[in-house]
Amino acid sequence: MSDAILQVKGLKVAYGGIQAVKGIDFEVHQGELVSLIGANGAGKTTTLKAITGMQPVTDGSIIYAGKAVNGKGSYDLVRLGLAMVPEGRGVFTRMTIHENLLMGAYVRNDKKGVEADIERVFGIFPRLKERRDQLAGTMSGGEQQMLAMGRALMCQPKLLLLDEPSMGLSPIMVDKIFEVIADISKQGVTILLVEQNAKRALELARRGYVMDSGALTMTGSADALLHDPRVRAAYLGE
Repeated sequence: MSDAILQVKGLKVAYGGIQAVKGIDFEVHQGELVSLIGANGAGKTTTLKAITGMQPVTDGSIIYAGKAVNGKGSYDLVRLGLAMVPEGRGVFTRMTIHENLLMGAYVRNDKKGVEADIERVFGIFPRLKERRDQLAGTMSGGEQQMLAMGRALMCQPKLLLLDEPSMGLSPIMVDKIFEVIADISKQGVTILLVEQNAKRALELARRGYVMDSGALTMTGSADALLHDPRVRAAYLGE
């Protein structure tokens, strides 16, 4: 029996007449950190949106925790333990940090557990604790990324999808975000990481996939991809 928590088979996604994702197959196993890398416009974000029910699927199947989830809404998937931190963070700008975290737990009714998990998030991101009553819209991009990740953790995900978490951040903040991703992975959360910073993404991951023009062109262990001359030339500037 496969230990794959996510299986994507023959996935196709089209915008009008444009085929954005061209029949891809991949899987993520329980406890893995898998990186999906590729140039801007390769179809990475579209793939994540299709998995999470935010983008209609033209063809193919998405199997999460052994069940087909094609057509299920994001609300249903969060209840099943599948959460995404979207590109651009998507925080509730007119809510406080604390209120944003509570929104992440909207599918839960264990009040004590929710409060305990808020403290856990504050332990991971001390800066959020210092500013718990600050409006999210007044925070820096890096702080908003911390909040978006903390909010996703509040639903106690079994599979966490991260879409370009380092985009637009300072080098110091990029280091912090990748450090946190590694820590979350060590705590047993399965992660699918979409990231343009191919070097950092592959350094963190166990396995990787390379996406180009809507198709998966390479796959293998993260270390093998990191040292592959084609990957180094195309994505690492070497």
